[in-house]
Amino acid sequence: MAAATAQTMGSLPSGIGICTTVPDIFYLPELIFGGLVWILVASTHVKPENPQGWVMFVSIFCFVMTFLWLIIFACGGHKNKSGWATADFVYHLLAALFYLSASVPLATVTLDMRNNTAVAGQNSFRYYQIDIAAVVFSYVASLLYFIHCVLSAIRWKNF
Repeated sequence: MAAATAQTMGSLPSGIGICTTVPDIFYLPELIFGGLVWILVASTHVKPENPQGWVMFVSIFCFVMTFLWLIIFACGGHKNKSGWATADFVYHLLAALFYLSASVPLATVTLDMRNNTAVAGQNSFRYYQIDIAAVVFSYVASLLYFIHCVLSAIRWKNF
């Protein structure tokens, strides 16, 4: 079992192999939770807009880059080229840091919304609930990117 894991972690898969190997199995959950953050934040109207703008940038950037990364790996564009294991590790480290830097202000804005929902009414409470879901999904996406980063670092070390 350990030999099979080490062999899988020491190579970069292509094709359908990205859906069955560690750490590449995390691509689809990263896309799903990142897309949910993007959709939920876009569906709310929150003041101030500044932290929400950063959250939108991070979620769209990571969604697009993860999708491109997935396509490159699925098509085998990374074969016979050095540095892909390093690039995979660096990208997922950057994505984990970006999502964490977006999750904290999103949670802060959501906590501030809690005090304003009692005064503002039902529509504001609905936005508050949507923002809570966005915060949860944002932290889940941060965790997924971090786990993928750690496993990519192990694969990079074994490469």
